[in-house]
Amino acid sequence: MTGRPADLEVGSELPEQVSRVTRADLIRYAGASGDFNVIHWNERVAREVGLPGVIAHGMLTAGLAVRAVTAWAGDPGAVVDYQVRFSRPVVVPDDEDGAEVTVRGRVAALLDDGRVRVDLTVTSGGEKVLSLARAVVALR
Repeated sequence: MTGRPADLEVGSELPEQVSRVTRADLIRYAGASGDFNVIHWNERVAREVGLPGVIAHGMLTAGLAVRAVTAWAGDPGAVVDYQVRFSRPVVVPDDEDGAEVTVRGRVAALLDDGRVRVDLTVTSGGEKVLSLARAVVALR
């Protein structure tokens, strides 16, 4: 996107993004990130520490969420600020389907210099997994 589109207004919605996360994805992410915490691959240990099962890496979940923004903006470099709080883990079952993560976004504010604030709603299994998820995007 170049410049702020004339029809962009507060409340404009981003296209919904649905991603699947499988146990194989968790292994690939662990290798790429270096985060081999056992709760991301061992069901027994995850349950022993009070989790409902193996969970996705928080930064993987945050990355899936911001991908909806970068796809909408058309440029990953357009995101000038991004923040989230983790409210629930994404539980990844040991099956071929894995977990579904749904990202919805809307323009929450029109800022200076062609920037907009986008607020995100990120859910998995019908539960909100990120709270206060928002990005500031420079649309120039």
